[in-house]
Amino acid sequence: MNTLLTHHENELATQGWTVVPNLIESELIDTLNDALVPSLALRDRIRVSNGVMENCEGTSHHLLADAPCYVELLSRFEKMDPLMKGFFEGNYILNSYGGIINGFDLKTYAHNVHRDIRFHSSTKRFMLNTLVMLDDFTEDNGATYILSGSHHRVDRPADDDFFPHAARVTGQRGSLLLFDSRIWHAAGSNRTQLPRRALTLTFTVPSFKQQADYPRLFGYGNAKECSPYLRQAIGFNARVPASLEEFYVPLEQRTYQRGQD
Repeated sequence: MNTLLTHHENELATQGWTVVPNLIESELIDTLNDALVPSLALRDRIRVSNGVMENCEGTSHHLLADAPCYVELLSRFEKMDPLMKGFFEGNYILNSYGGIINGFDLKTYAHNVHRDIRFHSSTKRFMLNTLVMLDDFTEDNGATYILSGSHHRVDRPADDDFFPHAARVTGQRGSLLLFDSRIWHAAGSNRTQLPRRALTLTFTVPSFKQQADYPRLFGYGNAKECSPYLRQAIGFNARVPASLEEFYVPLEQRTYQRGQD
Protein backbone atom coordinates (compact mmCIF):
# COMPACT_ATOMS: atom_id res chain seq x y z
CA MET A 1 0.00 0.00 0.00
CA ASN A 2 2.89 2.39 0.75
CA THR A 3 4.26 1.79 -2.75
CA LEU A 4 0.85 2.51 -4.28
CA LEU A 5 0.46 5.59 -2.10
CA THR A 6 3.82 6.91 -3.25
CA HIS A 7 2.86 6.24 -6.88
CA HIS A 8 -0.37 8.24 -6.60
CA GLU A 9 1.36 11.02 -4.64
CA ASN A 10 3.99 11.31 -7.36
CA GLU A 11 1.40 11.43 -10.13
CA LEU A 12 -0.56 14.14 -8.32
CA ALA A 13 2.59 16.19 -7.87
CA THR A 14 3.92 15.79 -11.41
CA GLN A 15 1.08 15.35 -13.90
CA GLY A 16 -1.53 16.78 -11.52
CA TRP A 17 -3.91 13.80 -11.55
CA THR A 18 -4.07 10.10 -10.72
CA VAL A 19 -6.57 7.24 -11.01
CA VAL A 20 -7.14 4.70 -8.24
CA PRO A 21 -8.76 1.67 -9.95
CA ASN A 22 -11.68 -0.30 -8.51
CA LEU A 23 -11.90 1.58 -5.21
CA ILE A 24 -15.69 1.33 -4.82
CA GLU A 25 -17.47 -2.03 -4.81
CA SER A 26 -19.99 -2.87 -7.53
CA GLU A 27 -22.99 -3.16 -5.18
CA LEU A 28 -22.55 0.40 -3.92
CA ILE A 29 -22.09 1.67 -7.47
CA ASP A 30 -25.44 0.08 -8.44
CA THR A 31 -27.16 1.76 -5.48
CA LEU A 32 -25.62 5.13 -6.33
CA ASN A 33 -26.76 4.88 -9.95
CA ASP A 34 -30.30 4.16 -8.79
CA ALA A 35 -30.23 7.12 -6.39
CA LEU A 36 -28.84 9.58 -8.92
CA VAL A 37 -31.99 9.54 -11.10
CA PRO A 38 -34.46 10.83 -8.45
CA SER A 39 -31.78 13.21 -7.15
CA LEU A 40 -31.50 14.78 -10.61
CA ALA A 41 -35.29 14.93 -10.99
CA LEU A 42 -35.63 16.81 -7.69
CA ARG A 43 -33.06 19.40 -8.70
CA ASP A 44 -34.55 19.82 -12.17
CA ARG A 45 -37.95 20.59 -10.63
CA ILE A 46 -36.40 23.27 -8.42
CA ARG A 47 -34.34 24.76 -11.27
CA VAL A 48 -37.32 24.87 -13.63
CA SER A 49 -39.44 26.50 -10.93
CA ASN A 50 -36.74 29.10 -10.23
CA GLY A 51 -35.90 29.73 -13.88
CA VAL A 52 -32.27 28.56 -13.72
CA MET A 53 -32.32 25.45 -15.91
CA GLU A 54 -30.08 26.79 -18.68
CA ASN A 55 -26.76 25.01 -19.36
CA CYS A 56 -27.01 22.52 -16.47
CA GLU A 57 -28.84 19.50 -17.92
CA GLY A 58 -27.76 16.25 -16.27
CA THR A 59 -25.98 17.95 -13.37
CA SER A 60 -26.84 17.59 -9.68
CA HIS A 61 -25.45 19.47 -6.69
CA HIS A 62 -25.26 18.88 -2.94
CA LEU A 63 -26.28 15.21 -2.90
CA LEU A 64 -24.95 14.29 0.53
CA ALA A 65 -28.26 14.11 2.42
CA ASP A 66 -30.41 12.71 -0.40
CA ALA A 67 -29.86 9.04 0.41
CA PRO A 68 -27.70 6.92 2.75
CA CYS A 69 -25.62 5.63 -0.16
CA TYR A 70 -24.11 9.09 -0.71
CA VAL A 71 -22.86 9.16 2.88
CA GLU A 72 -21.63 5.58 2.52
CA LEU A 73 -19.61 6.61 -0.51
CA LEU A 74 -18.03 9.49 1.39
CA SER A 75 -17.02 7.05 4.12
CA ARG A 76 -15.07 5.05 1.50
CA PHE A 77 -12.79 8.04 1.02
CA GLU A 78 -11.19 7.18 4.35
CA LYS A 79 -9.12 4.69 2.35
CA MET A 80 -7.55 7.69 0.62
CA ASP A 81 -7.07 9.73 3.80
CA PRO A 82 -3.25 9.42 3.93
CA LEU A 83 -2.96 10.56 0.31
CA MET A 84 -5.38 13.45 0.78
CA LYS A 85 -3.83 14.61 4.05
CA GLY A 86 -0.48 14.54 2.33
CA PHE A 87 -1.86 16.62 -0.53
CA PHE A 88 -3.22 19.26 1.85
CA GLU A 89 -0.43 18.88 4.42
CA GLY A 90 -3.16 18.60 7.04
CA ASN A 91 -6.90 18.21 7.50
CA TYR A 92 -9.54 18.82 4.84
CA ILE A 93 -13.34 18.96 4.51
CA LEU A 94 -15.96 18.35 1.86
CA ASN A 95 -16.51 21.47 -0.26
CA SER A 96 -19.06 20.17 -2.78
CA TYR A 97 -20.84 16.91 -3.63
CA GLY A 98 -22.23 16.69 -7.13
CA GLY A 99 -23.15 14.26 -9.84
CA ILE A 100 -23.52 14.20 -13.60
CA ILE A 101 -25.41 12.03 -16.05
CA ASN A 102 -23.61 12.69 -19.33
CA GLY A 103 -26.11 11.80 -22.06
CA PHE A 104 -25.68 11.60 -25.81
CA ASP A 105 -24.07 14.79 -27.16
CA LEU A 106 -24.94 16.66 -23.94
CA LYS A 107 -23.38 20.12 -23.57
CA THR A 108 -23.11 21.90 -20.23
CA TYR A 109 -20.71 24.27 -18.50
CA ALA A 110 -18.59 21.22 -17.55
CA HIS A 111 -17.68 20.64 -21.21
CA ASN A 112 -15.84 23.97 -21.40
CA VAL A 113 -12.13 24.13 -20.55
CA HIS A 114 -12.02 25.22 -16.93
CA ARG A 115 -10.51 24.69 -13.52
CA ASP A 116 -12.48 24.40 -10.30
CA ILE A 117 -10.66 26.96 -8.20
CA ARG A 118 -10.87 30.59 -9.22
CA PHE A 119 -7.30 31.55 -8.34
CA HIS A 120 -3.85 30.06 -8.76
CA SER A 121 -1.42 29.41 -5.92
CA SER A 122 2.09 28.08 -6.36
CA THR A 123 2.84 27.70 -2.64
CA LYS A 124 -0.28 26.12 -1.11
CA ARG A 125 -2.77 23.50 -2.23
CA PHE A 126 -6.26 24.63 -1.32
CA MET A 127 -8.55 22.25 -3.22
CA LEU A 128 -8.68 18.68 -4.56
CA ASN A 129 -11.17 17.33 -7.10
CA THR A 130 -12.33 13.74 -7.10
CA LEU A 131 -14.53 11.87 -9.57
CA VAL A 132 -16.12 8.49 -8.91
CA MET A 133 -16.76 6.57 -12.13
CA LEU A 134 -20.27 5.10 -11.96
CA ASP A 135 -19.85 3.68 -15.47
CA ASP A 136 -16.79 2.65 -17.40
CA PHE A 137 -15.12 5.78 -18.77
CA THR A 138 -14.15 5.49 -22.43
CA GLU A 139 -13.23 8.01 -25.08
CA ASP A 140 -16.51 7.22 -26.86
CA ASN A 141 -18.73 7.99 -23.86
CA GLY A 142 -17.06 11.19 -22.76
CA ALA A 143 -13.91 10.45 -20.77
CA THR A 144 -12.63 13.60 -19.06
CA TYR A 145 -9.96 15.71 -20.77
CA ILE A 146 -7.08 16.77 -18.48
CA LEU A 147 -4.03 18.74 -19.56
CA SER A 148 -1.24 17.08 -17.60
CA GLY A 149 1.05 19.49 -15.78
CA SER A 150 -1.29 22.45 -16.25
CA HIS A 151 -1.79 22.83 -12.49
CA HIS A 152 1.32 25.00 -12.79
CA ARG A 153 -0.27 27.09 -15.54
CA VAL A 154 -1.92 30.34 -14.43
CA ASP A 155 -3.83 31.24 -17.58
CA ARG A 156 -6.53 29.21 -19.34
CA PRO A 157 -5.16 27.45 -22.42
CA ALA A 158 -6.88 28.09 -25.73
CA ASP A 159 -9.08 25.26 -26.99
CA ASP A 160 -6.75 24.57 -29.94
CA ASP A 161 -3.89 24.18 -27.48
CA PHE A 162 -5.83 22.22 -24.86
CA PHE A 163 -7.75 19.51 -26.71
CA PRO A 164 -4.97 18.16 -28.98
CA HIS A 165 -2.61 17.76 -25.99
CA ALA A 166 -4.98 16.77 -23.17
CA ALA A 167 -5.02 13.23 -21.77
CA ARG A 168 -8.29 11.29 -21.79
CA VAL A 169 -9.05 9.73 -18.38
CA THR A 170 -10.45 6.26 -18.93
CA GLY A 171 -11.17 3.59 -16.33
CA GLN A 172 -13.55 0.95 -15.03
CA ARG A 173 -16.62 1.86 -13.01
CA GLY A 174 -15.80 2.08 -9.33
CA SER A 175 -12.47 3.78 -10.05
CA LEU A 176 -11.57 7.12 -8.51
CA LEU A 177 -9.95 10.02 -10.33
CA LEU A 178 -8.20 12.59 -8.13
CA PHE A 179 -6.81 15.80 -9.55
CA ASP A 180 -5.31 19.04 -8.35
CA SER A 181 -8.07 21.66 -8.66
CA ARG A 182 -5.65 24.06 -10.30
CA ILE A 183 -5.47 21.81 -13.37
CA TRP A 184 -7.28 22.69 -16.60
CA HIS A 185 -9.83 20.08 -17.69
CA ALA A 186 -13.15 19.53 -19.48
CA ALA A 187 -15.84 16.89 -19.70
CA GLY A 188 -15.86 14.88 -22.93
CA SER A 189 -18.82 14.44 -25.27
CA ASN A 190 -20.77 11.20 -25.06
CA ARG A 191 -21.13 9.70 -28.54
CA THR A 192 -22.95 6.57 -27.37
CA GLN A 193 -26.63 5.93 -26.66
CA LEU A 194 -25.95 5.00 -23.02
CA PRO A 195 -25.46 7.50 -20.17
CA ARG A 196 -22.02 8.02 -18.67
CA ARG A 197 -22.52 8.74 -14.97
CA ALA A 198 -20.18 10.06 -12.31
CA LEU A 199 -20.12 11.65 -8.88
CA THR A 200 -17.88 14.65 -8.34
CA LEU A 201 -16.72 15.54 -4.85
CA THR A 202 -14.33 18.35 -4.06
CA PHE A 203 -12.37 18.84 -0.85
CA THR A 204 -10.68 21.93 0.54
CA VAL A 205 -8.68 23.10 3.51
CA PRO A 206 -11.15 23.51 6.43
CA SER A 207 -10.89 27.31 6.44
CA PHE A 208 -12.63 27.46 3.04
CA LYS A 209 -16.38 28.02 3.04
CA GLN A 210 -18.30 24.99 1.84
CA GLN A 211 -20.54 25.45 -1.20
CA ALA A 212 -23.41 24.28 1.03
CA ASP A 213 -23.67 24.05 4.81
CA TYR A 214 -23.16 20.28 4.87
CA PRO A 215 -23.28 19.85 8.67
CA ARG A 216 -26.66 21.57 8.76
CA LEU A 217 -27.87 19.80 5.60
CA PHE A 218 -26.86 16.43 7.03
CA GLY A 219 -28.28 17.32 10.44
CA TYR A 220 -26.40 18.38 13.57
CA GLY A 221 -28.16 15.66 15.52
CA ASN A 222 -26.66 13.01 13.27
CA ALA A 223 -23.09 13.98 14.08
CA LYS A 224 -22.90 11.57 17.02
CA GLU A 225 -23.64 8.67 14.66
CA CYS A 226 -20.74 9.56 12.39
CA SER A 227 -17.30 8.00 12.48
CA PRO A 228 -14.44 10.37 13.34
CA TYR A 229 -13.55 10.44 9.64
CA LEU A 230 -17.06 11.45 8.56
CA ARG A 231 -17.30 14.10 11.29
CA GLN A 232 -14.14 15.67 9.90
CA ALA A 233 -14.99 15.23 6.21
CA ILE A 234 -18.55 16.58 6.46
CA GLY A 235 -17.26 19.62 8.32
CA PHE A 236 -18.55 19.14 11.86
CA ASN A 237 -15.09 20.06 13.19
CA ALA A 238 -14.91 23.34 11.27
CA ARG A 239 -18.23 25.09 11.97
CA VAL A 240 -18.51 28.74 12.94
CA PRO A 241 -20.20 29.28 16.34
CA ALA A 242 -23.75 30.62 16.01
CA SER A 243 -24.01 32.14 19.48
CA LEU A 244 -22.01 33.11 22.54
CA GLU A 245 -23.28 29.96 24.22
CA GLU A 246 -21.69 27.89 21.42
CA PHE A 247 -18.49 29.94 21.61
CA TYR A 248 -17.89 29.68 25.37
CA VAL A 249 -17.66 25.90 25.77
CA PRO A 250 -14.92 23.41 26.75
CA LEU A 251 -12.37 22.66 24.05
CA GLU A 252 -13.81 19.26 23.11
CA GLN A 253 -17.25 20.82 22.51
CA ARG A 254 -16.12 23.67 20.29
CA THR A 255 -17.69 23.86 16.85
CA TYR A 256 -14.29 24.83 15.37
CA GLN A 257 -11.71 22.33 16.54
CA ARG A 258 -7.94 22.60 16.61
CA GLY A 259 -6.00 21.51 13.54
CA GLN A 260 -8.45 22.99 11.05
CA ASP A 261 -5.86 25.21 9.36
